[in-house]
Amino acid sequence: MIDRCLLIDGDDTLWENNIYFEQAIEEFLDLLRHESLTRAELRHVLDDIERANCKVHGYGAKSFVRSLHDCYERVHDTKAPDDHGQAIAALGERILRQEPVLLPGVEETLAELRTRHRLVLLTKGDHEEQAAKVERSRLGPLFEEIVIVPEKTVETYTMVVENVKTDTAKTWMIGNSPKSDIVPALAAGLGAAYVPHPDTWVLEHHPLPETAERLLSVHRFPDLLEHF
Repeated sequence: MIDRCLLIDGDDTLWENNIYFEQAIEEFLDLLRHESLTRAELRHVLDDIERANCKVHGYGAKSFVRSLHDCYERVHDTKAPDDHGQAIAALGERILRQEPVLLPGVEETLAELRTRHRLVLLTKGDHEEQAAKVERSRLGPLFEEIVIVPEKTVETYTMVVENVKTDTAKTWMIGNSPKSDIVPALAAGLGAAYVPHPDTWVLEHHPLPETAERLLSVHRFPDLLEHF
């Protein structure tokens, strides 16, 4: 009988995501050059702007481009000239057009997990952008439901558990982000399985709980089959 429900993250859990933003940031920093600020200092300015903008404008390539423009203006005290503005826009467009690259073993692991458990894809960000990623990944049919939310909070997990008609004791969240996938899920009473990614976005970093009854860590996504 299948009664356990696995909520599974998308970006950097099922497919590559942040590496494309990091590549864009490196190109942006080349463009942003400053006489007195180091590259690391410029990145710190951008991180602070993204942290603030995500709270207001959400996540994804559109919000990212806004943050690049805001960073340029803050650092140089002027808006980006047309040629630089076009280059910034092109970075966002490239991310939007990027075909999802599945992480190793993801498709096979999902196919096996769905024979044992209920699978729900739970991803956060701009609804249109995330829906397009899911469609292009071709993983949608492996899930009984696709849930796209603007943010992952304790309240989000409580709402999702209720909407998919399961309960916290039977539900686990699986993902790479300590901040979004692990800490709030545990706080909501779910189990949480941490699947680390070497390029997890710096703003998604957060210390894992030192002791948590329902916290599991694995090295790779296929390792989930040993536990579920």
